[in-house]
Formats: sequence, C-alpha cells, structure tokens
Amino acid sequence: MVEASETETARALLRWYAEMGVDEAVGSAPADLYSWARTDPAAAPRIENMRRAERPAEPLPAAEPETVSTDEAIKAAEAAAAACDSFEALEAAVKAFEGCSLKAGTKNTVFADGVPGADLLVIGEAPGRDEDRLGKPFVGRAGQLLDRMLAAIGRDRASNTLISNVIFWRPPANRTPTALETAVCRPFVDRLIELTDPKAVLIAGGAPLQALLGVTGIMRARGVWREIETAGGKRYPALPTYHPAFLLRQPAGKRLAWADLQSLDAKLKDH
Repeated sequence: MVEASETETARALLRWYAEMGVDEAVGSAPADLYSWARTDPAAAPRIENMRRAERPAEPLPAAEPETVSTDEAIKAAEAAAAACDSFEALEAAVKAFEGCSLKAGTKNTVFADGVPGADLLVIGEAPGRDEDRLGKPFVGRAGQLLDRMLAAIGRDRASNTLISNVIFWRPPANRTPTALETAVCRPFVDRLIELTDPKAVLIAGGAPLQALLGVTGIMRARGVWREIETAGGKRYPALPTYHPAFLLRQPAGKRLAWADLQSLDAKLKDH
C-alpha cells in the first residue's frame, strides 16, 4: 500500500473541511492574542484597538448645574423692576424672570388681578393650586371669601381693587414661602406698589406681613395701621389682617376681620 504524502493528506483534509462548511480555523487551545504584539510589531496597533473596544465606555463628566446665588437673583430682580415704567412692563418682566426656583415647578406666573391704579391694593401670600392653574391670584375658596369680604365695604376687583401676592409662583404643596423666595420677589412687589400708587395696602396673612414689614405674629399685628417703605423710599399705609384661608379654618376670626375691613373703609374714605 502506497502511503499518501503529507502534502496530499493536508490537501484532502482541507477539501473535507470545505465540503463540511468549515470557514474559520480555530486552534485546539485558547490563543493569547495580546502576545502577538510582542512577536509582531505590526500587530500592536490592532491589538490596542481591541483593548479599547473591550473597555467599558467611560461616562462623560456630569455637567455642572447652572446655579444662581440669592444675591445675584435679587440684583437681577432689582434691575428688572427698576427698568419698568408701567404696570404692563412690570408684568412682562415678572413673567420673564428666571431667578426664582419656584417657577420651574409651576404652570403659570400669577402676577395680579384687578384694576391697576386702584386706591386699594390687596397683597396676599402666594398662589395655590387654583391660582396656578388659572394664572390669577385669589380664585379658589379663599379668593371667593376675599371677594365677599371686599364686597361688604363696596370693593371688587373689577372696578376699584387690585390684588397680588408677595410670591408669583406656587410653592410645592402650598407650603409657606421661604425668606429667600420672598426676598427675590420683593423688588417686583415694591415696584408694583410704586407704579400703582394705592391709597392703602391690605396685607392678608402672616407671610406677607413678615415679607413686607419684617413683623411676625399676625394675631398681634392685625388691625394696627403701619407703613410699607418701598425700595424707592416711598411710604404707603398698610393694614394687616387675617388671610381668608385662615378664616375658612377659623370662622371665629371673621369678627375681627370685619373690624379690620371697617377700619380700611374709613381710611380710604378719608383720602
């Protein structure tokens, strides 16, 4: 028997591999591909690319959040408010202002409702859910009670009253505005008072009492006439009273609130 040469044997094996569909040569033992770079310098770039592909992608560095300090926000509010020479310009400036963090979580800027230039300006605390939805202050249950209170002394927002708040955006869960939030909005409130030039300001609640007069304790402060001094140095008579939302929870306070309204009515008629 004639033995086949090694060459013929190898060729026969290759033909058999091809007929069986083999299209890739794999060794019987694992190959260290990275060792190729040590024996074949031309393979080094290819091996490095393989290494890079196997590494997990490094996360991009997190972008630093753009933060504005409270001082910067107050200065921006002061500049924006000072540049306004009309009620309409001030309203537009407040709506365009981005320095209060509350704005990002609200539907609407709630600036004011009523008659600009009316002799009575009512300033409350902050918008609630209904106010945020409709974009007007005092339109929920507390607002409806306020309307009835004003009507008792011949006042309404359609003809002789302007209504606003010390904060123009709803705080989360209707919480009380912080001192920093009211400080950021204060330049706009001051400018609103100056531009509308009311004969009297009715301060509704403890939060605006502290924000505008620096006084705490609405129980003691209500019914006592004081003065608001704006950033421009102007002074306006102001009367603190209970917030209508408080009166909904504590109806017994309506008697004292009625006394405050009578005092307000007398002050407005004296002018």
